[in-house]
Amino acid sequence: MSVKSLPLSAPLRTPGADAPGSGKGTFAFVSLGCPKNTVDSERMLGKLATEGYALRPDASGADVVVVNTCGFIESARQESLGVIREMLALKDAGKLGAVVVAGCMAERQREVLLEQVPGVDQILGVFGREEIATVVDAVQARRRGGDADLSALDLFPPAPVRALEDTARLRITPRHFAYLKISEGCDRLCTYCAIPKMRGKHATKPIEEVLKEARELAADGVRELIVVAQDTTYYGMDLYGRTRLADLIRELGKVDGIEWVRVLYAYPEHFTDEVVEALATTDKVIPYLDMPLQHINDRVLRRMVRRVDRAATEALLGRLRKNLPDLALRTTFIVGFPGETDAEYEELRRFVADFGFERLGVFPYSPEPDTPAAKLDGHLPDDVKAARVAGVMEAQQAVAFRWAEAQVGRDHPVVIDGPDPEFASHFRGRTYADSPDIDCAVRVKGKGLRAGDFVKVKVTAADGYDLAGRAVGKPW
Repeated sequence: MSVKSLPLSAPLRTPGADAPGSGKGTFAFVSLGCPKNTVDSERMLGKLATEGYALRPDASGADVVVVNTCGFIESARQESLGVIREMLALKDAGKLGAVVVAGCMAERQREVLLEQVPGVDQILGVFGREEIATVVDAVQARRRGGDADLSALDLFPPAPVRALEDTARLRITPRHFAYLKISEGCDRLCTYCAIPKMRGKHATKPIEEVLKEARELAADGVRELIVVAQDTTYYGMDLYGRTRLADLIRELGKVDGIEWVRVLYAYPEHFTDEVVEALATTDKVIPYLDMPLQHINDRVLRRMVRRVDRAATEALLGRLRKNLPDLALRTTFIVGFPGETDAEYEELRRFVADFGFERLGVFPYSPEPDTPAAKLDGHLPDDVKAARVAGVMEAQQAVAFRWAEAQVGRDHPVVIDGPDPEFASHFRGRTYADSPDIDCAVRVKGKGLRAGDFVKVKVTAADGYDLAGRAVGKPW
């Protein structure tokens, strides 16, 4: 089975539903968390579809719902628990047959789930995704009074030494863009982060497998590939003995049917000159880069065990600006890390105001159980962390508004995501500077445009973070 996207304007149809062996039952799916989790969700959707389960657009009336959880920080876990409880309420009301919980929270806190949401029918970990059809089969058998045992190895297999295959996905992104996961896990020891506990050590997906998936996605109508991993710049180290992100980027630029290649989660360590050159010279690779920096003060970076300092960070950012003059840089920062002083916070706020990141997110430090940072001294009150978030975002707002205003009068290629929900004869799209869901948008005045079209847009106005413009010429 190849990748099959879900049509956005047509009833949901499960690939393989008309094939022999179909009719096992109906399922709904809730995907939470990051783009890497989205890929896992799409793989599970594809597995269930192939096995003959019919997908419903919502949980009410389904035989089973699968909730793929996020466990990254406390707010994400609370969101996951809220969704699970909502599904259990449908089950208790007789509107839903069973609830299966998967993903990062299930991997990391299965005991918490068993205690807080005991009505869940089955829990499986991150790498149990490959057995999702077997799990749902077992749940269905139990509902009918049968006996179906599942082993711990089925439900919570260890992290793989080689990245799992992500072909045969039933995509939940719009048809024209998709996430391309190039590796699994993370070898970093950042003191605030629990991802290695959930996702295991870094495991590179071989270049030929990544390209196979990219071609499959392109054949399904994808025009924008968004490269993701826990750490994209470390790509290749475990498999090839050296980092090979530059090689992969160059090869992705040759994939027929792809218009844009966008790179996310590029850490400053292992960011070689070869990667800079590949970003600057490879056709289809757009001048956009997501690079989580987390802080700029040297002492805070050491306490985070980021293995990079301010001088090295500024040198790398300077090389990127020099080699990619139109580069749109996105980053994320953490404020309120244990022991962060007023002066260290102010250093970060000033850096944000002065450097000029085109796109930026900031988060309050969230203490994660079983991480070294949780044991550090100097934890700050929530109101202090909230005030520091607001201060950094105020500095960034001025930067982002200036960038938007500087685009007025310029022409930009824009990818159309769909009709504008507020204005007739207008469409919503994105420039190269905008990744889906996390960045900004362009309101485009035009006629006959469709999701997935690329069109040149004359920017006529800035609206805060967003832009407005009119289509110029024919779409392609």
